[in-house]
Amino acid sequence: MGKLRQGEEEHLAPGHTGRPRPLQNLLLLLWTLLNCGLGGNAQGPGEWTPWGSWSRCSSSCGRGLSVRSRQCIRFPREELCWGDTHEYRLCQLPECPPGAVPFRDLQCALYNGHPVLGTQKTYQWVPFYGAPNQCDLNCLAEGHDFYHSFGRVLDGTPCSPGTQGLCVAGRCLRAGCDGLLGSDAREDRCGRCGGANDSCLFVQRVFRDAGAFAGYWNVTLIPEGARHIRAAHRSRNHLALMGGDGRYVFNGNWAVSPPGTYEAAGTHVVYTRVTGSEETLRAAGPTSEDLLLQVLLQEPNPGVEFEFWLPRERYGPFQAQAQAQGWSLRQPQPREVDPQSPESPAAPTVIPPRTPGPTPDPCPPCPDTRGRAHRLLHYCGSDFVFRARVLGRVRQAQETRYEVRVQLIYKNRSPLRALEYVWAPSRCPCPPLALHRDYLLAARRLISPDGTQDWLLLPHAGYARPWSPAEDSRVRLAARRCPL
Repeated sequence: MGKLRQGEEEHLAPGHTGRPRPLQNLLLLLWTLLNCGLGGNAQGPGEWTPWGSWSRCSSSCGRGLSVRSRQCIRFPREELCWGDTHEYRLCQLPECPPGAVPFRDLQCALYNGHPVLGTQKTYQWVPFYGAPNQCDLNCLAEGHDFYHSFGRVLDGTPCSPGTQGLCVAGRCLRAGCDGLLGSDAREDRCGRCGGANDSCLFVQRVFRDAGAFAGYWNVTLIPEGARHIRAAHRSRNHLALMGGDGRYVFNGNWAVSPPGTYEAAGTHVVYTRVTGSEETLRAAGPTSEDLLLQVLLQEPNPGVEFEFWLPRERYGPFQAQAQAQGWSLRQPQPREVDPQSPESPAAPTVIPPRTPGPTPDPCPPCPDTRGRAHRLLHYCGSDFVFRARVLGRVRQAQETRYEVRVQLIYKNRSPLRALEYVWAPSRCPCPPLALHRDYLLAARRLISPDGTQDWLLLPHAGYARPWSPAEDSRVRLAARRCPL
């Protein structure tokens, strides 16, 4: 027979007269005596009723709390129910308008003009935050050097300015990731509430592949959805970050930005720098779009450490794209720069011969650089965008040198000659350029540390599209979206 609970009603079957049955009453009396009146042992804890509905938020704006409750139903010899009778959750409302009076200030102001401390004196009260218990209503008498505690603050009062805790029954409680105040639930590194870091993978590497020539070198793609991002190095080089629209977040276009907090891809990026010592980049994420991490070389690269957590479903595409992009760029062969003074130019830097290695794997398909996003990314991040006809092609070691005739310049950070050499530092023919055809090319400029040599570099995943009037219109549209 089930337990009787307070408030239960007896529902009669159709046709039942409702008159008591002697046998039924006798059985009920015997059951009650055996369980309640004859010294039966305790039957464990009672049972909770279902949770009630949530109350309205304690605040009309900003942060507040709502509460729900339940009751413990038990017999006299049963123990109390395990758990809490009340549960509190955070309710986040639109920000309070400028000039709104804080909740604690309102509670102190209720005592303005009322005699306290056993005298007839009255005072004007404002919150005092220097007392030990921050969930007491400690109010300072304006114009005086004392404060008075008026008991507990109302539930839902912020513990102190700038903190996330709320006062509940005189205790300062923080909300867990489940929104419940006092909960120990925390997000794991993957962003799952109460998770065990099993829905994402940890990416941690050191980028050492850049050459010794000044310029921007791609370090890694930071994919959409990445969390707990960190990058650091110890050198005179500079980290640079580019958004998905091709615009630099900081340290772009050969200009060093001040340390600080920057907005990018829906998250805050904290960039710090110790002069001549160390640079770091940190972001909590998750990122709402891809970011490109680069390093601006001024001296040989000692290594750029980077790490982030990535959802499992995004790791495969990230790894494939990183391999296809070929961002471990090989050092291009130099070409001489026209002398800028009557003095003889310095001799070209000697490139040490490469040690023969094992036969490389077959080249994967070249990365697909079609689409508006790629066009913007490469236009904004490149030093040169121009139309050129391919006149010649020479393979040198594992690099390819193209001789091109420049026909139309869309963007340039320094003058271009009518005939130029463009270097593709990759063992694979990417991007593919056919002889005697016109292309729209986006190239980067690399300069030797002494300033006597430079190169036009066409990255492995660079923008190289056959020229057409339609492509001309698209790149002119990109030019309006991205400043030179």
